[in-house]
Amino acid sequence: RQGLKTYSNWPTYPQLYIDGELIGGLDILKEMDASGELGPMLPKKQKLENRLKSLINKAPLMVFMKGEREAPRCGFSKTLISILNETGLDYNTFDILTDEEVRQGLKSYSNWPTYPQIYVKGELIGGLDIIKELQASGELMGTLKGE
Repeated sequence: RQGLKTYSNWPTYPQLYIDGELIGGLDILKEMDASGELGPMLPKKQKLENRLKSLINKAPLMVFMKGEREAPRCGFSKTLISILNETGLDYNTFDILTDEEVRQGLKSYSNWPTYPQIYVKGELIGGLDIIKELQASGELMGTLKGE
């Protein structure tokens, strides 16, 4: 606590930093807000839809699940990871338990109410049941490769 005061040469809290630069304390922030200077300086929150599109397209094969690839946190996710690992294909995962906005928003965005959700080249393939059906029919590899 004292170290930040020394570092910033600012004796009080709160202290607002933007991109690592001290902007000021409460009085200065109030003045900047009143004059309209503060708003344009603040980072803009990315719209959820844009954020979801970015996450979905993070990798050609993207999995939204409970837990991480190395540590699935539900039976459905564990089963899916086992199936995907058997394919030898590269894939990325996103742990929906770490971000409630993504967890709820993706259900609406994809119109798919459950997890895990599997995306290939930005398109929803479905959940575990769909993956199992594709595996049984011999279509899994082609689907996961986007063919």
